[in-house]
Amino acid sequence: MATTLPSPPRVGMVSLGCPKALVDSERILTRLRADGYQMSSDYAGADVVLVNTCGFLDSAKEESLEAIGEALAENGRVVVTGCMGNEADVIRARFPSVLAITGPQQYDQVVAAVHEAAPTTPSPYLDLVPQADLSDLKLTPRHYSYVKISEGCNHRCAFCIIPSIRGDLVSRRPDAILREAEKLIAAGTRELLIISQDTSAYGLDLRHAAWPWKPQNAEPTEVRAHMTDLARELGKLGAWVRLHYVYPYPHVDSVIPLMAEGLVLPYLDIPFQHASPKILKAMKRPANEAKVLERLSNWRVECPDIAVRSSFVVGFPGETEADFQYLLDWLTEAQLDRVGAFRFEPVHGAAANALPDPVPEELKEERYARIMELTARISAEKLAAKVGRTLDVLIDAVDSDTGGATGRSKADAPEIDGEVHLRDAGHLAPGDIVRAIIEDSDEHDLFGVPTV
Repeated sequence: MATTLPSPPRVGMVSLGCPKALVDSERILTRLRADGYQMSSDYAGADVVLVNTCGFLDSAKEESLEAIGEALAENGRVVVTGCMGNEADVIRARFPSVLAITGPQQYDQVVAAVHEAAPTTPSPYLDLVPQADLSDLKLTPRHYSYVKISEGCNHRCAFCIIPSIRGDLVSRRPDAILREAEKLIAAGTRELLIISQDTSAYGLDLRHAAWPWKPQNAEPTEVRAHMTDLARELGKLGAWVRLHYVYPYPHVDSVIPLMAEGLVLPYLDIPFQHASPKILKAMKRPANEAKVLERLSNWRVECPDIAVRSSFVVGFPGETEADFQYLLDWLTEAQLDRVGAFRFEPVHGAAANALPDPVPEELKEERYARIMELTARISAEKLAAKVGRTLDVLIDAVDSDTGGATGRSKADAPEIDGEVHLRDAGHLAPGDIVRAIIEDSDEHDLFGVPTV
């Protein structure tokens, strides 16, 4: 007599916001899969849908609310988590039928809510059989992975509510991070993207203590909980290592030699936010912009291929035309490789909301257009200088119909920076790292051909 095995419940996931939230989504789904749940790629096939929300800006909150509404309309059984989960009253007021609401990093509560909404069925046929693969579930392609090294932030920037959502800095032990990285590389990861709220502050809460670490096929050592030490050990594992959210503390200078040696990618993602000393002071940010220019120059001498990306806020309360022109002049001198700009938005709970002299919306738009025009021109000039060079390119996608491929150079992080488009590349596969001759460029991307 045939036995029909029970079908395990299926969970769908909508993950919004930054890569840090994406890592949270991966951890939640990994826990659920270990508990016997299967994943659903659409609303119709899910017994319950998780919406991991973003709560950084009001526009992001509205996007989160729209995602919750869509999930309720398409499925009806929704659990909400993430940064906007701290505003449960707002979510309940608009969507009283959501099953549960939890805040960020509350993995146990999320998993418990899913168990209650769609319980697994005990089965002697399944419960006694070990899972074939309990490796971490990834929401990114196999060949690159985000690695979160800490939670929270000790800064109190006037425009930001992240500390009130995620709390103060809490760093992971370096040996745990290195074990995770080693495991990811063994599973096919070619690029590790190191993320946190403040990567430069990593280990400060641990007093930069050291932990024993035993790499595969290497002698045991000790690794301090410090950005430089962690970056060095990560670089020894054999994958690209890309550093994000790096505040320009003095010790960042000690990472540049690791880039020159090839242990870490020559890439820094530094959130400068502005250049005007007056505006930086109002933002409660470090205001030593002249020293930053000097350090940028020194970094480029030590590591000529270093790429620096940053983001800036335009239209912050009190920003005059002189302040904005100061920023444009600073950018012209700084010659940053990649720049993102954001119009200032008041965020509920942010100190900046109480500042005088708000900038009119039409003036924000005009300044946003001007900064994007300038930075696009700088980017185009810097990329044009790469034409004729041969660069390493990590392949992200291959089009078998056209024989083309899309990838990224060491200067390009996925989804936020430019791409390298290759012709005659149909023989390649995602995850390949190839040498490519750069033949052309535009404002954001490079174009070329692989050498093999």
